[in-house]
Amino acid sequence: MSKPVKVGVLFETDFYENEIFYYQHRFQEEDIELHFLSKLWGNPSLTFKGHEYQIKMECNESFENICDEELADYAAIIVPAGMVSDRLRYTADVTQIPPATQFLARAFANKNIVKGIICHGLWLVAPMPELVRGRKMTCHNNLLGDAKAYGVDYVNQDLVVDGDLVSARTGGHCHLMARQIINMIKK
Repeated sequence: MSKPVKVGVLFETDFYENEIFYYQHRFQEEDIELHFLSKLWGNPSLTFKGHEYQIKMECNESFENICDEELADYAAIIVPAGMVSDRLRYTADVTQIPPATQFLARAFANKNIVKGIICHGLWLVAPMPELVRGRKMTCHNNLLGDAKAYGVDYVNQDLVVDGDLVSARTGGHCHLMARQIINMIKK
């Protein structure tokens, strides 16, 4: 029996419900396991609230203890839209890179893992702009200045693919990103 195909979505409060719900159904249609990963602050689970409709969703998986071998089991890691990345880039020690950014850097180090960054997800790379420097990407129009400051080669399109990096302009383009990631995984 082969291992299940897994996709991880970083998760926190202020998630864009329509995007997250789309992923829940779309990846399942392709028989892909979807895992929501967050910093759980020592708790077995946390309940996060959506941005638009305040819908609650429980998360019980943490990215904090995923070793490189376990990370390699993921076909893709997605940084979603909304304020998720802003919340995940918090660090208690300002001299340290936020744990979620460190996790994302480990995913970037593995070229076999597709990285998906959509909309305001770009904020998560702010502490380590070298992750995306020189890469072709799109982002929410409000983040164009951020993208340029990070050294991104900005492309004015709704979806941009640069090797193992897929980016989409807004949460409303999640269907484009999901389709692209699925196509890349299925190859």
